[in-house]
Amino acid sequence: MSNGTAQTTPPTSAQAITIKPTDLRGILKYVPRFQGQIFIIAIDGSIVADENFSNLLVDIAVLRSLGIKVVLVHGISKQLQELAELRNVTISNADGTGATDPATLDIAVRASSRISHQILEGLTQNALKAVITNAVRAVPVGIIKGIDQQLTGRVDRIDKELLNELIAQQVVPLVSPLAFGPDGKSLRVNSDLLAAELAEALHATKIIFLTPNAGLEIDGQVRREISVDQLRTLLHEHPEKLNEASRSKAAHAVKAIETGTPRVHVVDGRVFDGLLNEIFSNEGVGSLIYGNDYQQIRKATRRDVRLIYNLTRSAVKREELLHRTQEGIQKNIDHFFVFEIDENIIACVTLYFYAENPKIAEVGSLYVVPFYHNRGIGKKMVEYACLQAKESGAKSVIALSTQSFGFFSNTCGFEEVGKEILPEARLKLYDDNGRNAKVLVKHIA
Repeated sequence: MSNGTAQTTPPTSAQAITIKPTDLRGILKYVPRFQGQIFIIAIDGSIVADENFSNLLVDIAVLRSLGIKVVLVHGISKQLQELAELRNVTISNADGTGATDPATLDIAVRASSRISHQILEGLTQNALKAVITNAVRAVPVGIIKGIDQQLTGRVDRIDKELLNELIAQQVVPLVSPLAFGPDGKSLRVNSDLLAAELAEALHATKIIFLTPNAGLEIDGQVRREISVDQLRTLLHEHPEKLNEASRSKAAHAVKAIETGTPRVHVVDGRVFDGLLNEIFSNEGVGSLIYGNDYQQIRKATRRDVRLIYNLTRSAVKREELLHRTQEGIQKNIDHFFVFEIDENIIACVTLYFYAENPKIAEVGSLYVVPFYHNRGIGKKMVEYACLQAKESGAKSVIALSTQSFGFFSNTCGFEEVGKEILPEARLKLYDDNGRNAKVLVKHIA
């Protein structure tokens, strides 16, 4: 997810040592959320070859210094193709998704060894302990659609105990796209698949794919965030809308989320500071794939009061929302719902019920951070509030708006009505505040 111009060249020495206090504060607010969690970072072979790779290793060292546990997976497609060309060998498949003949496996072993050593060298330069593991056991894929996949493997078992022990000892596990079969011999495994399997086995909270692309490209444009349901449907019904470079990441992101990984990021590994900006900012720089839409909405808690207050201040200044003090928000916090993207609150809404007329509920204080406008989040918040109201026995939901009545009527299916529909206590408040808001209603019975 991006809100700025990507910087694709390494920093000058002056830039490298200039850290703003505001940058530190921005990072540190995320530390309690991510500390102790496991991130699977999957690095395309082309990113290992990119001039920004040394900067990425520094970013990984930053993650480790903040108490975030990291497991690295790397691909070899670029290096395999280059080595095959150099040795004048025709390979059967480059990325591990097709058949792997003996000649291709031999080149893959050599390419993998070279990349693994390069990564270990870089990690060592950043004072990180790391090891290449044999933690992945595989079995041959077999014959698919009449074609023998030969030495291509699928993951059979992951040695979780080994990986968790390494992580506990502050060692970064490095997993190559070569696994070991029942006979101990090597099998080629796709690195995107490996990332998803590792995330499931280790209960990781994120997979971050570092790629040579700006994110998931759909219909020629980078999609900044997409739900797993939408992406699953797209892959099933219109895979051609995803550019070829995005399909493998998309398919394995769906698999990962279905097996318990909450978030998958696709980030341009060529962008300086891209990894840190994706993790430690609301907007990020790549694409985010997340679980069910409504799973992102939750009841607000007292710890959200200050965030909600800061979130809505600009809307209050524009008279889009009624002024609320932090004390007022805290007093009514049980009525607030918030929308999170990667644990950042980017929208809120309230839902009130009236004792004198329990068949009517009121939705209000709807606000979405401008960066996320036109992405359907406001509609989801209203729909969710209406769902909650219906489950509580309400038959109608009302909304009062001075500037967003078009949104409620055109997008959310509300109809404008007279103020007489308001319960008596609410009608008095309406008359007293003098805002002359339009009154809208949606029947949900």
